[in-house]
Amino acid sequence: MDSIKDIFKIGVGPSSSHTMGPRRAAERFLAQYPQAARFQVTLYGSLAATGKGHLTDQAILAILGASRTEIRWEPTVFLPFHPNGMRFRALSEGGEELGTWEVYSIGGGFLSEGPGQTQVTEIAYPYTTMDGVLKWYGETGRLFWEYVLEYEGQPVFDHLRKVWRVMREAVERGLDAEGVLPGGLGLQRKASAYYRRAEGLREGIRGRGFLFAYALAVSEENAAGTGLIVTAPTCGSAGVLPAVLYYLYKHHEVPERRIIRALATAGLIGAIVKENASISGAEVGCQGEIGVACAMAAAAVNQIFGGSPNQIEYAAEMGLEHHLGLTCDPICGLVQIPCIERNAFAAARAMDANMYAGLSDGRHSISFDKVVRTMLETGHDLPSLYKETSTGGLAVAANFARG
Repeated sequence: MDSIKDIFKIGVGPSSSHTMGPRRAAERFLAQYPQAARFQVTLYGSLAATGKGHLTDQAILAILGASRTEIRWEPTVFLPFHPNGMRFRALSEGGEELGTWEVYSIGGGFLSEGPGQTQVTEIAYPYTTMDGVLKWYGETGRLFWEYVLEYEGQPVFDHLRKVWRVMREAVERGLDAEGVLPGGLGLQRKASAYYRRAEGLREGIRGRGFLFAYALAVSEENAAGTGLIVTAPTCGSAGVLPAVLYYLYKHHEVPERRIIRALATAGLIGAIVKENASISGAEVGCQGEIGVACAMAAAAVNQIFGGSPNQIEYAAEMGLEHHLGLTCDPICGLVQIPCIERNAFAAARAMDANMYAGLSDGRHSISFDKVVRTMLETGHDLPSLYKETSTGGLAVAANFARG
């Protein structure tokens, strides 16, 4: 199963699959062919359909060089393994082909050359399903975050401390920023205004206002594509987990060591989903991004509030179950509408899932693993126009004209 380090990547958005992944692919191809005079990069399927809105071309050109790189767009051609396919060609001064590389950006910044060829840090976890981890808990009496520590060691917690710092800084930058987001939709940043208005609310609802503000802050930073954020598990869903953790850190005075342990549990949830299904919007729709982020956040919060492993599993299950079927239909291919608001709503839903699970004894009818399998099946059943191609849903109904 993937290392938690790979679930939480630190980088610049707006999209882990359409920006971060292609940038990493370009870096690897350039390292292999530094002598090339020219490059050709062909983008296929979802990667081509929404690539301009996601700044895919800009990410590649920043590495290979705009003056010597030609980018070709093939939005209606889907390579066999995954909707986010790329083909790189390196050429000599005389036009001779030096080499080619076909690679896929499969979500969360991960790259793969095909089945079983994902370039990740593999960890020999004995169990890669939630049922397996719960079995481990039954055998050892130890918690989810201890499972991560047992098999990844202390270095992963050093990484999680960096992750928490970047998440915290992204919230605080976003709260301070104002103005219009780039891309042509004319979308104003809202985090700062939401925070100020929340301060004036009565105590019973003030917390929800702050939670919205924190999720908006990170999501707007991601959409701007300028500052560092953390994939959790993707860039498009990067605001959910930081929002709930920052809220608990600031308003419930949860110490950092417990935040770090909660991040380990959240990362384990994300790794289980990626291992057994997908976190790619282009493959399974937004349920694989926002739905998984909500599950990760719900599990983290439930652990912080003292939930048992069975209650944590229940909270995660609800976070994902109640996003089943969620489409990925960004307007103009930008990670803005409906993506930013979805982060705020998913953060609130994670808090609700925590409370619902916390009031229970942890027993319920549908297991987390069953929901993960259902999510994968549902995603494969969705037509491609609802999977990050901007050819259906809100992307069409809204009828925006980009400036």
